[in-house]
Amino acid sequence: VKRLGNRNENFPQKREENGVYPMEQYRTPIALDQVRITDELYGPMLRLVAERVLPYQWEALNDRVPGTEKSHCLDNFRVAAGDLPGRHQGAIFQDTDLYKWLEAVAYCIANGTGKHLLPLAQEAAVLIARAQEPDGYLNTYITIECPEKRWSNLAEGHELYGAGHLIEAAVAYYRATGEKLLLDTAQRFADLIDRTFGAEDGKCHGYPGHQEIELALVKLYRATGEKRYLHLADYFIRQRGQKPNYLLAEMAGRKGRNVFPEFCEYDDKYAQTHLSPLEQTTAEGHAVRAVYMYSAMADLALELGDPEMARAAETLYNNIVQRRMYITGGIGSSGKLERFTADFDLPNDRMYCESCASIGLMMFAQRMAALTGEARYYDTVELALSNTVLAGISREGDRYFYVNPLEVWPDNCLPSTSMSHVKPVRQPWFACACCPPNIARTLASLAQYIYTVQGSGLFVHQFISSQVQTELEGRAASFTMESKLMENGAVHISAEGSFTLHLRLPVYLQAPTLTVNGHAAALSTEQGYLVIPISGKAEILLAGQVPARFVAADLRVRADLGQVAVMKGPYVYCLEEQDNGPDLPALYTAPDAAITELSADKALGALPRLTFPGKRLTATTQGPGLYGAPQLRTEPVTVRAVPYAFWGNRTPGEMEVWIKASV
Repeated sequence: VKRLGNRNENFPQKREENGVYPMEQYRTPIALDQVRITDELYGPMLRLVAERVLPYQWEALNDRVPGTEKSHCLDNFRVAAGDLPGRHQGAIFQDTDLYKWLEAVAYCIANGTGKHLLPLAQEAAVLIARAQEPDGYLNTYITIECPEKRWSNLAEGHELYGAGHLIEAAVAYYRATGEKLLLDTAQRFADLIDRTFGAEDGKCHGYPGHQEIELALVKLYRATGEKRYLHLADYFIRQRGQKPNYLLAEMAGRKGRNVFPEFCEYDDKYAQTHLSPLEQTTAEGHAVRAVYMYSAMADLALELGDPEMARAAETLYNNIVQRRMYITGGIGSSGKLERFTADFDLPNDRMYCESCASIGLMMFAQRMAALTGEARYYDTVELALSNTVLAGISREGDRYFYVNPLEVWPDNCLPSTSMSHVKPVRQPWFACACCPPNIARTLASLAQYIYTVQGSGLFVHQFISSQVQTELEGRAASFTMESKLMENGAVHISAEGSFTLHLRLPVYLQAPTLTVNGHAAALSTEQGYLVIPISGKAEILLAGQVPARFVAADLRVRADLGQVAVMKGPYVYCLEEQDNGPDLPALYTAPDAAITELSADKALGALPRLTFPGKRLTATTQGPGLYGAPQLRTEPVTVRAVPYAFWGNRTPGEMEVWIKASV
C-alpha cells in the first residue's frame, strides 16, 4: 500500500498477520500531560475552559442557569437510573452533551488544569453507568420512553451517535485518570452494538443515521487492542450507500411520522447514502455528519492500509477546501438542514457554518495529515481553529454561537423567517447544545493539534507557544516554543535531546529564514516540514514577515464577487458597527490600500487591530423614494477591523467580513 501524494517510507507497506498496524509506525499526538501551553491567546483560553466554561456547562446541564433554555440532560439520566420519576425531556440525542462535557473534563485533568473537576466527573460517570441497561444498552430516550423500539429509527434516533460520544469520553477519561468505570460502560455498549450490527445473517444490516461512532470505534480499538471494534467501524462505512438503501427504506416505512419535522425533505445525499462512501467525490448533506464520517474513513485507511478508502478521503477533502469551504474554515452553506449545497455556493449572511462542523473539519484534516504525512492539512486545522472555532465562544466563556455567519445585520435576524437561525449575539445555551461542549473538548485537547511524535521524530504543526517534556525512543527530549509570528514574524525554539525536529513551514510566512545555534541553515523541507536534526542543545529561530493582506475569492464564488477580505496569517478580520458605524455594506476599499497594524492587543490574544483607508457611499439616488435616478456620492473614511474570532464581544451590532472593492 503506497501513500498518496508525496510518499513516505514510514507509511505501513504491508499488513501484519492480524490485519492491523502497530501504533508506533505512524504519528501519534503527544500525551496532554507532557505539554504545557503558554501562548498569550490559547494559554488563558485553556484555563478559562477549566475554571469557567466547564463549571458553567455543568450548571446548564443541570438546568441551574437562570434565563437559559433547559437542557434536561442530567435529569434524563437520573430518570433512566431510577433516581427520579418522570418522562424524557429535550432532544432525543441530549445524552451526548454530557458525554462531550466529560471528555472535555478528562482533557483538562490530563493537561493539568482540571483536577478540581474530578468529583463532578466521577459523579457523572457513576450516573451514566447506573442508567445503563443490563445488556449494555444506553440511551435515556429509548430506555425511558420506548424500550421496545431499540434500533427501529436509525435515521433519526441517534442511538449510535450517542454511543460514539460515550466511547470518546470513556477513552479520554480512562487515559486521564486510569479509572475504568466509564470505559467498561462504553465497552459493554460497544459489545452489544457489535453483536447487533453486521453483514452476517441474523444481524441488523443498518448503520448510523448520524455518523460519529465510526471514528469512536477506532479510538476504542486503539485503547483496547480489540480488532472487532475496528472491523465494526469498517462495516458501518462500507454498508452505507448499499442497495436497497436502509435509511430511506426505514424513513418510507414511517410514512411521514418523523421525530424531526424538517425530515420531510430527507434525502439520500443529506445522509451521505447516495453512493458508497468510497465512491463519493463531493461533500454532500449534513456537514457535521459528513466530516465525522470522512474522519473515520481517514482513520480506517491508515489502520487497515486501504488505498481505496484513502483516495476517497483525499478526494472529499479536496472538494471541501477547494470548492465548499468559507474563508474562515466554516462549512455548511445552507441554513436549511445544515448542509452542503453546490460548489462555490458560499453565501455570507444566511449560511450555517455550525461550530461543530468546523471542529469536524479540524478532525478530518488532522487525520489526513496522519494518513499522508503532509503538512498542508494542518493549514486547514489552523484556519478553522483560528476563526470559526474561536468565534463560537465568548471571551468570558459563557456565551456561544451555534451558527457562524460572515455578515450580520441584526434587524433582519428575525424569528419565523429564513434568517431565524442566525443570531446577532452569542447565546447563553441552546435546547440543542451540541456546540458548547464540543468547543470545550476541542480547546481542552488543543495539544493534540500542535505536536505529534513518530519514532525519534517530533512534529510541530501549530505555532502555539508551549513547552514539551517527553521521551522519544526511550530518550528524554525537551522542547520550548515561543511564537511571535503574528507580532514580529518570529518563532524561537529551545530544544534538548537527540531527535529530529519537523517544523511545519507556514504558507503565509513571507521571506522565511532559519537559524540554528546562531548559524544560517538551509530551508530543507519534506512534505511541508523543515527538517532539523537535534543533538544535545539547540537554539532555533524561524523568522520572516506575516503582513496583513487583502484576499479575494475565486471568480466562481458569486457572493464575494468584487469584494475583498483582510487576513493576517491564518486570522480572518471583520468590520464591526462599533468601530465603523452602521450600514457596513456602504463601505469600499481599494485592494491595494495600505493596511496599518496597530500594537498587539491583549484583549485580542496579542493580535493587532487593523486600519486601512476606504470610502463610504453616502448617497445613491438624486432624490427621496425607494428607487430613483442614480447619483453616487462617497466620503473618505478610515476602516477598522478586528479578528473574526473575537467579534461580538462588545456592543452588539452589524458585522461583515467581505468589503466591496473599488476598482
